[in-house]
Amino acid sequence: MKFLPSQLYYFLRHRPSRVQLLSLFRFLLILTGVIALYSILFHYIMAWEGRSFSWVTGFYWTLTVMSTLGFGDITFHSDLGRLFSIIVLLTGIVLLLVLLPFTFIEFFYAPWVKAQSEARAPTRLPEKSHDHVIITALDVVTMALIKKLQLFQYPYVLLVPDLNEALQLHDLGYTVVRGDLDNPETYRRIQAEHAALVATSNNDMMNTNVAFTVREVSERVPIVATASASASIDILYLAGCNYVFRLGEMMGQALSRRVSGGDTLAHVIGEFENLVIAEAAVRDTPLVGKQLRHSRLREDVGIVVLGVWVRGKYENAGADTVIAADTILVLAGSAEQINRYNELYYHDRINEDPVIILGGGRVGRATARALQERGLDYRIVEKLPERIRDPEKYVLGDAAELAVLEKAGIKQADTLVVTTNDDNTNIYLTIYCRRLRPDMQIISRATLERNVETLHRAGADFVMSYASMGANAIMGFLDRGDILMVAEGLSLFKVKTPKALHGKSIAEAEIRQETGCTVVAVTLNGTTLINPDPHTQLGAQMELVLIGTTKAEDAFLRQYQPLEDD
Repeated sequence: MKFLPSQLYYFLRHRPSRVQLLSLFRFLLILTGVIALYSILFHYIMAWEGRSFSWVTGFYWTLTVMSTLGFGDITFHSDLGRLFSIIVLLTGIVLLLVLLPFTFIEFFYAPWVKAQSEARAPTRLPEKSHDHVIITALDVVTMALIKKLQLFQYPYVLLVPDLNEALQLHDLGYTVVRGDLDNPETYRRIQAEHAALVATSNNDMMNTNVAFTVREVSERVPIVATASASASIDILYLAGCNYVFRLGEMMGQALSRRVSGGDTLAHVIGEFENLVIAEAAVRDTPLVGKQLRHSRLREDVGIVVLGVWVRGKYENAGADTVIAADTILVLAGSAEQINRYNELYYHDRINEDPVIILGGGRVGRATARALQERGLDYRIVEKLPERIRDPEKYVLGDAAELAVLEKAGIKQADTLVVTTNDDNTNIYLTIYCRRLRPDMQIISRATLERNVETLHRAGADFVMSYASMGANAIMGFLDRGDILMVAEGLSLFKVKTPKALHGKSIAEAEIRQETGCTVVAVTLNGTTLINPDPHTQLGAQMELVLIGTTKAEDAFLRQYQPLEDD
């Protein structure tokens, strides 16, 4: 019953379709007239042969001959009758077997298919849509972003200009709307004025066009854009972006922070309101060999050890956790507490050998600049001559060749950073370098999230995902559900206290035992209490700040679903 109204609506909405509908009626009138004419002629010719049939029989004979069924139960005996039968047959072939199917496809089947396609890839959102995230490109970053949005139950829409691409993405499970990225009407149709965020990760010129177009529709909606070139940042801000970030620079800085450099300084890796998250190596400190309960870090410094990194694997810290020489502590506290920790346990680095960076692209160069700011020496291995910036800091050649790695200092270096944008190459180089130097620190970049675990298995101590970093950077601009990626696979996030935990203390809630997440702070009436007492009772007006791996975060959200409205 829905088919006919939908087709009529489609026809009446488009002027070309209304013209085609008129042509269809004309064709049906002609076809009806031809059938009526042949039925009348059938009676006259049969009467000329001396036979008589009813009008129903004439209509029946005409249809059987025109449709080429030709049952043969009624036939002419004269040549005139047979000649008339041939004319009726040929007319039927043209009208019923050629024009009628074409007309049906053109005016019924094709519009139905198009209507179905438009339903799967609509050009607008309902007027009541609000607080949704608009994404203008699908890449490794936005794919990771969409997973995060679904996990935190945020509505989103992926804007796609091409119909076929939109249909393919819809069939893959994405929420898709079709429209041109540079058309203001597109953003009006998808309720950009009421959106929570517009995220654009195309090339710099397209991002500029998107931001400028969105600003024609709305002055309030936040716009986040990626930039490849540093010169594009100011232009993107002028076009209307609220925030522009260069993922290459962010990745380089994150990779450099993982380089120990031989010192024990607690390096800040994230700040969440008043809460500071830091990582610190413990080699040659009094903490080595002690259980966490005997370290007195909480008593002497006020700081909490959230977890430890051991050979690239994050583990929650407990009272029985033994602090080994190669352990990296994940610390949480205030800025003053982090400074106090450094006063007690920091000592100057003893390593003077350069850090080896494999790959001289944007990420490799950003890593080198960040290391230089820390006062650490480096060597970049790059096989493309045009990328060589400083011959003293670069080694020209293929990193897969032993002679090139030896020239870069593979035998003496304590740390190696793999920064190419090809995950297969990074896995290959990680396996190769781990075999050459089992004792060195290897830090790697992953473009795709699925290759993070593979790089860990290949021998990397730390892996940073390009996709996760970009997704978390964008997520940070949503008004609801604060989230901060403090390391690859380790996130800090804030949620409203779930109903199931109201009235319970942190210890009674057993959040860590149930999900693997650790409560690092609670907020009430705008006040944040860092490292709360385990006996603190959880209330309806309280928000929890938790830290956990991706798996633990997923377990918490699925168990408690804290973002659903009460």
